[in-house]
Amino acid sequence: MSGRGSAPRAGRAAFAAFLALCSGIFLAFLAIPLVALFTETLLDEIPHLLSDPAVQDILSVTVRTNLIANGLILLLGTPTAYLLATRRFPGRALLVTLVELPLVLPPAVAGIGLLAAFGAGGLFGDALQEAGIMIPFTEWAVVLAITFVASPFYVRQGIAAFEAVDPQLPAAARTLGAGPARTFLRIFLPLAASGLVAGWVLAFARGVGEFGATIMFAGNVPGVTQTLTLGIYEQLEANFDLALAIGVLLVILSAVVLLTYKLISSWRSSTSTSTSLFQPSASRLR
Repeated sequence: MSGRGSAPRAGRAAFAAFLALCSGIFLAFLAIPLVALFTETLLDEIPHLLSDPAVQDILSVTVRTNLIANGLILLLGTPTAYLLATRRFPGRALLVTLVELPLVLPPAVAGIGLLAAFGAGGLFGDALQEAGIMIPFTEWAVVLAITFVASPFYVRQGIAAFEAVDPQLPAAARTLGAGPARTFLRIFLPLAASGLVAGWVLAFARGVGEFGATIMFAGNVPGVTQTLTLGIYEQLEANFDLALAIGVLLVILSAVVLLTYKLISSWRSSTSTSTSLFQPSASRLR
C-alpha cells in the first residue's frame, strides 16, 4: 500500500521540480538583461549623461511627437472604437481586422508602407509634394509612424470597453429623450473611461518604444526625427554609457506604464457598472 502511495507522490514531486526548473530558467532569462543594464550603468552618472544637449533634443522630439500622435489616436480612435463596438454592418469584421493588423505587422513593413503611401513617387507622395507638403524624414513622419503602430492598442481596447457597457443603460437614456451624441457623452464615455485609459496607456508605451517604422519612414535625423530608441541605436558605438543611460530611462518608463496599466485594470475589475453609480439623472440627459 505504501509503495502504491509513494509512486504518485514521487510523480507529483518530479513534475513540480520540472515546472520549477523551466520557470527558473525562463524568468532568469528575462531578468538577466535588465539586471545587466542596471549593473553595467554608472547610476550616479545617469543625471549627467541625460543632461547632454543631444539627449535633451532626443527627449524633446520624443515628447513632442508622442503628444501629437496620442492626440490623434484619442481624437480619431475613440469614435472609431465606438462605431465598431455599437454597430453591426456588413464588412465590420474586415474593418476590425484592419484595426488589428498593425499589431502583428513587422514594423519595417509598416515603415515601408508609409513610405510607399506618402513618399516621393508614392500613392499620395506626388500630390503632397505639388501642394508643398513634405512628410518623409520630418517630425510629421515620426508622428504618423507612431500613430500607425500604436493606435490599434487603443482602438482594440476601446472596442472591448464600449462593448462591455450594459446595453440597458443607453436604451434607458434614449427613452428619457437623450440623443445619440448625448448618450455617447453621458453614458458610454463615463462607463468605458477606465478601459479607454488602459488602452491609451498601452498605446503610449508602444509609441515611445517605436523604432522600425520610424527609422524606415522618418530616418534618424538628430534634433528632427531622432527619438529615444533611435538615440540608443546611434549611441551604441559613439557613447555606450549614454546608450545604457537612455536604456535605463526607458526601462523605468516602461515599468511605470506597466504598473499604471495593472492598477487601472485592477480598479476596473473591482468597480461595478451599476446604475446607482453611473446612471445620469433624467434632467441631465435632456
